[in-house]
Amino acid sequence: MNAIEVKNLTKKFGEFISVNNVSFTVKEGTIFGFLGANGAGKTTTIRMMCGLLEPTSGDAIVSGYSVTKDTENVKKNIGYMSQKFSLYDDLTISENIDFFAGVYGLRGNVLNERKKWAISISNLAGKENILTGSLPAGIKQRLALSVSVLHNPKVLFLDEPTSGVDPISRRAFWELISNLSAEGTTVLVTTHYLEEAEFCSNIILMDAGKIVAEGNPKQLKETYIPYPVYEITSKSTDDIFKVLLDFEGKINLSFFGNSIHITTEKNVTGKVIKQFLVQNNFAEKSLTIDSISPSLEDVFIKIVEKK
Repeated sequence: MNAIEVKNLTKKFGEFISVNNVSFTVKEGTIFGFLGANGAGKTTTIRMMCGLLEPTSGDAIVSGYSVTKDTENVKKNIGYMSQKFSLYDDLTISENIDFFAGVYGLRGNVLNERKKWAISISNLAGKENILTGSLPAGIKQRLALSVSVLHNPKVLFLDEPTSGVDPISRRAFWELISNLSAEGTTVLVTTHYLEEAEFCSNIILMDAGKIVAEGNPKQLKETYIPYPVYEITSKSTDDIFKVLLDFEGKINLSFFGNSIHITTEKNVTGKVIKQFLVQNNFAEKSLTIDSISPSLEDVFIKIVEKK
């Protein structure tokens, strides 16, 4: 069954179209990735699905309730964690949990049990009276996640929840997400870190308010990167990049740290690329060109540049 059904959802701000006739479904108990650059329309779409922003047209059915006709029931059946962690820095850990539990209507034994659970998965036992604002970003992030699911929602929305968090904390956070999904919670997550999307069972790529690609990570790579991807490492990557802009074959270039990734079309090989660079006065010994597996970032860059 579907936990979310989005139907022709559109949002306009004056003449500007932020979300343009978007439709998709999310199956129950899955982790669904919602990806795109800043300004692509991801957050606006999520806010409409959460009942926080009224659509200009279209509708979304979340946990069986329409966001345009039954907004309050939508809100009761979802969890939402925004980019800013959704916590009050000037409250203690215990006070934050109590506040949100009250918002969700938790009382008595249910509140006590869920509070113990939230403190446990956040690794904060014995620290309940510490001000939340003093917590490291990774711990604060785990607390924000636990608070957003205190009421055991059927659907959880996470809007760039790992922004500004170190890689180790990000991985631990994704383990929590996977556990929630395994227990039946449907998770829709946006992220800047495309490598995180590998954890998702299905992915949508958005650009300029429209869906430009959809599928699981394997499908997207096979569909949009059918030919080899090469990585060039050298001490002269800036110069190499400039020269490759004049390469006559069909390639797409992007920087990955100190390397260059090249997505190719048919008949373009690493050998051909290397010969071209040697002809342009780069020493062969200074060039390392390896065939690599494509990443979702390669996919996204190719789709957006082609569009």
